[in-house]
Amino acid sequence: GKNEYDLLVIGGGSGGLACAKEAAQFGRKVAVLDYVEPSPQGTAWGLGGTCVNVGCIPKKLMHQAALLGSAIKDAQHYGWNISQPVHHTWSVMAQGVQNYVKSLNWGHRVQLQEKKVKYFNIKGSFSDPHTVRGLTKAGKEIVVTADNIVIATGGRPKYPTHVAGALEYGITSDDLFWLKKSPGKTLTPFVFNVSLECAGFLTGIGLDTTVMMRSVPLRGFDQASHVYKKKQICFTTQQQMASLVTEHMESYGTKFLKRCSPTKVEKLESDRLQVTWKNADLDTEETDSFNTVMWAVGRAPDTKNLNLETVGVKTNSETGKIIVDASEATSVPHIYAVGDITEGRPELTPTAIAAGKLLAQRLFGQSSELMDYDNVPTTVFTPLEYGCVGLSEEAAVQRHGSDNIEVYHAYYKPLEFTVAERDATQCYMKMVCLREREQRILGLHFIGPNAGEVIQGFALGIKCGATYPQMMKTVGIHPTCAEEVTKLHITKRSGLDATVTGC
Repeated sequence: GKNEYDLLVIGGGSGGLACAKEAAQFGRKVAVLDYVEPSPQGTAWGLGGTCVNVGCIPKKLMHQAALLGSAIKDAQHYGWNISQPVHHTWSVMAQGVQNYVKSLNWGHRVQLQEKKVKYFNIKGSFSDPHTVRGLTKAGKEIVVTADNIVIATGGRPKYPTHVAGALEYGITSDDLFWLKKSPGKTLTPFVFNVSLECAGFLTGIGLDTTVMMRSVPLRGFDQASHVYKKKQICFTTQQQMASLVTEHMESYGTKFLKRCSPTKVEKLESDRLQVTWKNADLDTEETDSFNTVMWAVGRAPDTKNLNLETVGVKTNSETGKIIVDASEATSVPHIYAVGDITEGRPELTPTAIAAGKLLAQRLFGQSSELMDYDNVPTTVFTPLEYGCVGLSEEAAVQRHGSDNIEVYHAYYKPLEFTVAERDATQCYMKMVCLREREQRILGLHFIGPNAGEVIQGFALGIKCGATYPQMMKTVGIHPTCAEEVTKLHITKRSGLDATVTGC
């Protein structure tokens, strides 16, 4: 009758590992099941989940490689004598990144061992609400029983199945970071943040890179673009934040095929890939050849082999994600879920880690604290980074009404851009506030160098309920880009009109 473990975690990614390690701190008997199903192109990796292996870590390191390329160009304006031309070697970068990722894989295994967490490298599925079964690589069946089970299997990239040849000849970000050879001339159809990030660093290291956009970029981020009137004079408040990102990328060298959708991919005798697409604006069919086609269609929850329906765990029929309540509990008592696999949660590593730790503390540490998913900061690591925290302008208007929202915004020029004569046209920030007396800050959006570092600092204040007057009393660090956020008072206009600086 007694289950073998107090806690079983299915999935060795950020959220699952955090939950398992935290539970072990309370002296509980804990096990982790993790198995990486190779991608359609055969790519596989070790313990640590998406972030460590095919997400945040390799992406940021390759983004850094591209930034160094830009710095080399700037360096000449600052007196550094650099012989031309400058070349980038993919294999050297890839080897360094992949070696670091492997060290993280090993580190996670060591940490589990030190905390006495049992690790099973198997793909498990439910046979009853307390039992999970799986096979080892040698074909031996493993049966694990637990009082509490946490599902944290995350997601895997989707393929556009309606595009002929997409699965046979295309790759995803799961493959890109593990390539031994340069991807060469690359097409990335469909625009999610990962496609723009990858296209950005590929362009930055000197590769011919094209992004195919069917509609708007960075769906889900701030897209507001309104016109306000005063005395019959029109004031355009701002361009879309997402559009500013892609505009900079175009000036940076990334090519964009707008309002285009791929229809098929064919392999030529030269081993290049010929892609055919429809141009909606011109109503034409067009083709070009590429060395690599990297799909960025979003990610699907990795649940199909778990037998969730067998034990009654409810999922959203449209998204496939697991439905959880505020305590991360599923429809089945003692079965929980955290991270990207859960419905309505941000797909971010830090939120998964925090949610996993808090869940373990509630289960075994007499805590009642729930994860707070409001005002979570994030950044898109495009060549010119876009960081944000809180609500977009659209979400603020939807929640509070347009008459109750005040927007402050401004363009600015980073000091480091001046001597190098870099274009700062897209360096921009926007603060969304309530219009009531205290003017609480609802959201902050920042496009510019080191946006992630800038937003991380302001995120604390906004999390604590910072107001616009408090922000204006904050003394900035001169001369920094972040300082510009504390000077947005110069853009304020009274009445029902919005801020108009930079138009």
